[in-house]
Amino acid sequence: MPASLPTKTRSSGYAANMEGVAAVDRAMSVVRALEEARSPLTLTEISNATALYKSAVLRLLVSLERCGLVLRRPDQRYGLGYFAFQLGKAYDAMTPLENVLLPLMERLVQQGMESPSFHVKRDATTRLCLLRLDSLHSTLDRVRVGDVLPLNAGAAGKVLLGLAGPIELREGTVHLQVSYGERDPACGAVAGPVYGPGKVLLGALSLSGPLDRFTSTSVAAMASVLRQACKTATLRLGGTWTEESNVE
Repeated sequence: MPASLPTKTRSSGYAANMEGVAAVDRAMSVVRALEEARSPLTLTEISNATALYKSAVLRLLVSLERCGLVLRRPDQRYGLGYFAFQLGKAYDAMTPLENVLLPLMERLVQQGMESPSFHVKRDATTRLCLLRLDSLHSTLDRVRVGDVLPLNAGAAGKVLLGLAGPIELREGTVHLQVSYGERDPACGAVAGPVYGPGKVLLGALSLSGPLDRFTSTSVAAMASVLRQACKTATLRLGGTWTEESNVE
């Protein structure tokens, strides 16, 4: 029996490099505080939001203002600067999510599906709703663009984590996740993955709405339509959609 190969170890220098730079982390916490506030903040408000001393926040703001990520207003409040807008446009040019996904989401609405949303992983514990359209139904769930939601609850979160939940719809090699009242006790959801080049998981496309409309029949119908939308989005975004003949 051949001897097992030695396990490749990482150097201590590599581990140190992977810890990142604390000053950059602090600077980005300031940027994130401004993004979450959706309105200009005072120095004190930024300090409270980031748990950093005012003196440290002020130094970070000077650097962020210099590169255009932050703008200081005449009333001494701070908001996001022009470079934040440029970054958003550059991101959209490299990964045209809105141009590809919105028409597909509009079609889902016209087909009578529940409200479609597109979620991306924000950090280790949360996800962000990037895109959202309301369904044509008279009652809706409460999800809006910009909402920060838990990563460990809900169908979209399970897709982003790559988890196989207790209820799983599998067709070929693609897993569609279903959740019943996980994040919101009154809400259900079905979600599937959208991939980009290199099999990178770009995000999760979901259909969500009041729990009482998530019967076994409606979930099966939504899953079939959603899976096709995820496949179309993946192919239009340069990703690969693998299909197999077996269905479990």
